[in-house]
Amino acid sequence: MTHPRIFGISGWKNSGKTGLTVRLVEEFTRRGYTVSTIKHAHHDFDIDKQGADSYRHRQAGAQEVTIVSGARFAIMHELRGAAEPTLADILPRLAPCDLLLIEGYKHEPIAKIEVRRRDAARQTPLSEQDPHIMAIAADHAIDSSAIPVFDLDDTVAIANFIAQAVNLPEIRP
Repeated sequence: MTHPRIFGISGWKNSGKTGLTVRLVEEFTRRGYTVSTIKHAHHDFDIDKQGADSYRHRQAGAQEVTIVSGARFAIMHELRGAAEPTLADILPRLAPCDLLLIEGYKHEPIAKIEVRRRDAARQTPLSEQDPHIMAIAADHAIDSSAIPVFDLDDTVAIANFIAQAVNLPEIRP
């Protein structure tokens, strides 16, 4: 499988990663691109509710449960004590797309933008330790930076930067 163009959005908890990711998905799909996302969670999470049939299947011991309808399908895979899959393990499971946005995965060696907000859980800059961070998006002034800095709310400029960084071909009507 040919991997899509990949770009990451990283930052500390409450830095605005999800908000930026959502706005970027909206912007790129508005431009006509197919976009997929991967979000890394540092905690146990669940996507179905207790009592639902799929939940009952998982609780009974199924390793994978697939839910299919006329609108969407989802595959849940229970690790059951196995190691968390790497980003490289997940990539081949995705359908083809023009752009894959990765939220989280701070330590993956992929091109990414660092998101900074004054209300974030931590203020330690990630870009000083990660050579894969190509730009910063912040809700406050950044005094000095060797890489481009964007206003966190300037979604169009950030999308343009990402498109150029991953060499996203222009869509012609």
